[in-house]
Amino acid sequence: MIKFGDYNDLKVAREASFGLYLDKETGNTSDDILLPTGNILGETPKVGDVVTVFIYRDSKDRLIATMKKPLVTVDETAVLKVSSVTSFGAFVSFGLERDILVPKKEMKFPLAPEKEYLFFVYEDKTGRLAASTEVGRYLEAAPEGAYEIGQTVSGIVYDKQTNGTLEVAIDDQYLGIVLRNEYFFEAQPGDRITGSVKKILEDGRISFTPRKKMIDEKEELSESILTYLQNHDGFMPFNDKSTPEEIKRTWNSSKNYFKISLGNLMKKGLIRQDEKGTYLVEK
Repeated sequence: MIKFGDYNDLKVAREASFGLYLDKETGNTSDDILLPTGNILGETPKVGDVVTVFIYRDSKDRLIATMKKPLVTVDETAVLKVSSVTSFGAFVSFGLERDILVPKKEMKFPLAPEKEYLFFVYEDKTGRLAASTEVGRYLEAAPEGAYEIGQTVSGIVYDKQTNGTLEVAIDDQYLGIVLRNEYFFEAQPGDRITGSVKKILEDGRISFTPRKKMIDEKEELSESILTYLQNHDGFMPFNDKSTPEEIKRTWNSSKNYFKISLGNLMKKGLIRQDEKGTYLVEK
């Protein structure tokens, strides 16, 4: 039986001027599957040879074979690039001539052309390959011991909860999350995030944070504040009374870290504050 959207080992039944026909083993030659010349890699197989091919459908919905390797097979997840967006969905490239449709009902969020996202590829009711952004149910928890507390990990955002928590596929395959209070920048599905493992949850999900160690983050923020002041005539309209929203929007930081950094800079005599903002101290 043919495994659609997957690899099959099939015997070459006969030759044609435009390729080879592979035996579908139905006893009916009209069912044989074409392996076009352009889809043959290396030396051309001979009649009777068994070849490993990927089976999908061409533009006329006929089963077609290729020796080329796609980026994903059916019932698997993969990071794929959006090639175009239409009124009825989007198309993603999976390494072969024909792109895969992402039906509009399978798009949990808007897709942007040329951006990569994590997709689940499946066979739809019409027998074609299709893709969905609903990937969480198809990801697995990382094997026990695969990651340790403090270890650096990276992954792709595949969803964003209403409370701001990011759902991330670590190494593009394992369940991970970044809580809302662990990041202070705009993040959307398709973005890649790197951080350190903070906790391994009971259900196996990896909770990690893109924030640096407190001392490193405070030092980096202090440098950013000084640079900002130097580039803005020694003044900025922010101080320790600024709102958390203003600080997050401009500095990608929490108000707590911002206040600590300002305090350290004032102790060093590098800045001063008043109700209007913060000033660079001239020496």
